[in-house]
Amino acid sequence: MCGIVGYKGRSIAAPILLKGLKNLEYRGYDSAGIATLENGINVVKTKGRINNLSPLTKSLCGNCGIGHTRWATHGAATETNAHPHLSPSGKFAIVHNGIIENFDSLKHELAQKGYVFRSETDSEVIAVLMDDLFDGNELKTFSAVLNKLQGSYAIAMLTYDGKIYAAKKDSPLVIGLSRSETYVSSDLTAFSDKTDKFVIMEDEIAEISDTVSFFSDGKKIQPQIFEWKCKVDACDKSVYPHYMLKEIFEQPDALADTLNHSIKDRCEFLNQINNIHLIGCGSAYHAALTGKYVIESLTGTRVNADIASEFRYRNPIIRQSDLLIAISQSGETADTIGAVNMAKDKCKTACIVNVRKSTLARTARPFYTYAGPEIAVATTKGYTTQLINLYVIAYNMLGKPTGFLRSLEAIPQSVAQTLKLSNVLKYIGELIASKRNVFFIGRGADYAAAKESALKLKEISYIHADCYPAGELKHGTISLIEKGSVVIAIATDKELLNKTSGSILEVKARGAFTIGISSYELDCCDITIKLPAADFYSPLLATVACQLISYYAALHRGCDIDKPRNLAKSVTVE
Repeated sequence: MCGIVGYKGRSIAAPILLKGLKNLEYRGYDSAGIATLENGINVVKTKGRINNLSPLTKSLCGNCGIGHTRWATHGAATETNAHPHLSPSGKFAIVHNGIIENFDSLKHELAQKGYVFRSETDSEVIAVLMDDLFDGNELKTFSAVLNKLQGSYAIAMLTYDGKIYAAKKDSPLVIGLSRSETYVSSDLTAFSDKTDKFVIMEDEIAEISDTVSFFSDGKKIQPQIFEWKCKVDACDKSVYPHYMLKEIFEQPDALADTLNHSIKDRCEFLNQINNIHLIGCGSAYHAALTGKYVIESLTGTRVNADIASEFRYRNPIIRQSDLLIAISQSGETADTIGAVNMAKDKCKTACIVNVRKSTLARTARPFYTYAGPEIAVATTKGYTTQLINLYVIAYNMLGKPTGFLRSLEAIPQSVAQTLKLSNVLKYIGELIASKRNVFFIGRGADYAAAKESALKLKEISYIHADCYPAGELKHGTISLIEKGSVVIAIATDKELLNKTSGSILEVKARGAFTIGISSYELDCCDITIKLPAADFYSPLLATVACQLISYYAALHRGCDIDKPRNLAKSVTVE
């Protein structure tokens, strides 16, 4: 969740660290801090956003430092709990992403030795352990501290003599390399304007001084360096007021790019498959649910869709002839990675992922999306490019029929046509912005689209939005419907149109205001948003329409659209 940065070079570190943190702010924004070295380690930190931190760093002039933007797990979002954490001696400062599961016992053990803890965090024990175990050899001590930790971590540590040490376990961390400067970051985008050469950390320790060395089991190793370039304009808002709006309107190009690459993939992982398990968290789970409906109905193959955090702990029935496909935009979702690790010795594993060299892409056979960097916390193009790869999987399973390919190739243009409805979608968004509750209903793949649409609305507008299968309304949910309730019905499946219309009439009879989203006429609704005529992918178009409705509802309510409260982009802890 949290974002980590580090820098050692010839320039003043603070501005570089601040810019890196701004690029990682989507990972957490409860508090932020920086530590640099000049006449000892100097730490500045604050509650709230990185903009609050910036004025505090003007006096920092060292050329070596670390920084952190926090998503709170242990302890409230306060200045005291903000990172970096300084060791009692002042010799070491650490930043940490992850959860130290045995911190309570470690803290108790250290407190008995007389150490006093300033914060409520699990992370501070790392800094205190460094003091407790330090024998003059930093590398040896750092390794000994890591051996005491249980749980997940990505750690960067600044030392009193101007070194940075970095290590990770089950949380992402990369080292960026250039001729005279070295960078540490939670992901590639933080310093993509500074270098295109990176080391993806595994289980080794990085020691950064005037040179960079990597160690595994105490022995120096030679890591693999890979190149990654980011488009210059990929991480800025361009002419748009928010990243989310920019990313919504980038979807036609992102879908076309993903299709052009994916259609060339031989998809050999689909050979001799009896059952498919699709797993994901949040929006990725909704993509899995859509994939279940589409792949099952078109190919006749049994498909299960599961929430990754449930799948990994419920002892699922997995056979050797099964295929597990994990879906994650970042490729760093902890529960999804855990589920893949649980299943990889039992069946084939593949993944739909946007970030190259991510943990998931290195763990399972990657089937990449080409959405480009997605900065807004609420996913848009990341989600729809996952859907198009699921459609391509169905295409391959069917033997690549020409008619199906034509439908796939029509998707980017159909999305572009849907985006032209922005004025009416803005009107709908502003219409529902004052509501406390909004209900979404749908059947089949439309139900999956409705679930994603409800999530998008609640994520960024804080309107309580819930979704139900249309046929389930009579089994309890309809008791919530009263005069003035807003019900948004997604109805793009012609075979189920009459059934969904019946559900709409049931809520109208109880005073609901109904909004229909369909490629067909829905005379039973108070307002109908008419989507472009489409094939099996109509639910994708409905989702795009609801992205804009959610955006404009949140805008009308004055919400922080790109950084909604309590959320983070990449969920790297359980």
